Amino acid sequence: MDATPLLLLVAGSAAVAGAARRTPVSAPLLLVAAGLAASYLPGVPEYTLDPHVVLPLVLPPLLHTAALDSSYLALRANLRPVALLSVGYVLFATLVVGWIVYLVVPGLPLTAALVLGAVIAPPDAVAATAIARRAGLPHRITTILQGESLVNDATAITAYKVALAAAVGEGATWADGLREFALAAVGGVGVGLVLMVPLHGLRTRLTDPLLQNTLSLLIPFVAYTVAEEVGASGVLAVVVVALYLGHRAWQVDFATRLQEAAVWRMVAFLLESAVFALIGLQLPVVLGGLDAYGTGTAVWYAVVLFLAVVVVRFVWVFPATFVPRALSARIREREPGVDWTAPVIVGWAGMRGVVSLAIAFSIPRVVHGGGEFPARNLVLFLTFTTVIGTLVVQGLTLPPLIRVLPLPVRDSRAETLAEAQAQSEASRAAERRLNELLADERNALPAPLAQRLRAVLERRRNSVWERLGAVNEKTGESVDATYRRLAREAIEAEREVFVELRNERRIDDEMLRTLLRRLDLEEAAAHREEVAE
Repeated sequence: MDATPLLLLVAGSAAVAGAARRTPVSAPLLLVAAGLAASYLPGVPEYTLDPHVVLPLVLPPLLHTAALDSSYLALRANLRPVALLSVGYVLFATLVVGWIVYLVVPGLPLTAALVLGAVIAPPDAVAATAIARRAGLPHRITTILQGESLVNDATAITAYKVALAAAVGEGATWADGLREFALAAVGGVGVGLVLMVPLHGLRTRLTDPLLQNTLSLLIPFVAYTVAEEVGASGVLAVVVVALYLGHRAWQVDFATRLQEAAVWRMVAFLLESAVFALIGLQLPVVLGGLDAYGTGTAVWYAVVLFLAVVVVRFVWVFPATFVPRALSARIREREPGVDWTAPVIVGWAGMRGVVSLAIAFSIPRVVHGGGEFPARNLVLFLTFTTVIGTLVVQGLTLPPLIRVLPLPVRDSRAETLAEAQAQSEASRAAERRLNELLADERNALPAPLAQRLRAVLERRRNSVWERLGAVNEKTGESVDATYRRLAREAIEAEREVFVELRNERRIDDEMLRTLLRRLDLEEAAAHREEVAE
């Protein structure tokens, strides 16, 4: 097996994603553009997106890390809009977009058109939230977009299976479709509920961070596989388990949390980079089967489908936002201040992604009876153009749209104040507990050491308040920022001395690694505080 194509994909996409961090363009857009440009370069291998790899091996870890970073409490508070988008909108888009395609493309059976509608119904998880976070959207809109992207793949895959069964001649009925949806939804959530507690219990009982993180890497694949084996939704099982684990992460050993966060950031970075590059690299594949259609005709179908996808989302989002509010005083009280700007952003943040392409490539070439699947190559082409069109058009225009609209501005000072109050309350509790422990003769410490413990608590309590104080006129830093910078400089000075002592053979490499790890942990703690600021 030649590993060179895989190495080129991972290394190249990681390099492009790293370069994107230095540009105003989001990484998904730059990766897709790079993939499109590279697809016809001489010597570039042909990359065919394999749904048997993407769906069971790429989708679960991406969903897992997205759910770990989500807030269970925030999603529960926004359950209605999330459900309306992740279930209601996907089904609505499947039917309406499929019907439009059926009317526009001559000779295309309605069942095949509905297959295409289901394929392109779910917006992508990564693209929208990446742009939303970068643009500083209000928390509620970001939560809704995240929640939608966590669940909509399950709805779309189930709708696809139902439409595909009818298209290939399996004689599926509406009753069969409803049973399929019920099994996927109830079964997927059920599998997640069954697995989440024992998996979390196993994580808390393992004492070796290496074993704990190995388990963490296996969990999304276990949840997905078990659910799919019983005919349920693997997507929902992964999301349920990850939401629970993320909500209970504080119960896991600190070393595990530190390693787990770093590992999952790396996994998500590599997978997200590779899948968006793969989207662009599919261009030769989807163009290769369009011989039966003229270029102008195929482009016309693609433009109509793109416009239909964009318009249909707005047709759903605005009524879904305002009709429940008009009918329920309770919703109006619970969700004050909702105006027209939020549905505009949610409506425009409908970029499609790799899941749509993976589902499209899983369409069989032959139906029951031996005939070819109707217009399979056209379906692949239209899926590809819709994904590219939404990523480029909506992805490039979403940030300026966010800047132009009169959205509520996040009050960073109020957020810092809330953080300071929470830290102060926690520090007081820690001081009371420390005093109780020091009062016990078994915990007796010399006065300087006891004072050092109290100084650590005092430093932690004051650090957030100091961010609200005056800044250094020469550097523009807060007192806390200056403190952390000086601490990093001091740590770097220690690190240089340790390396020099090793080079002089006064300490060995094992001792050097021990000393450097201690410094790394201190610096990592300071870095996390800085990122939180």
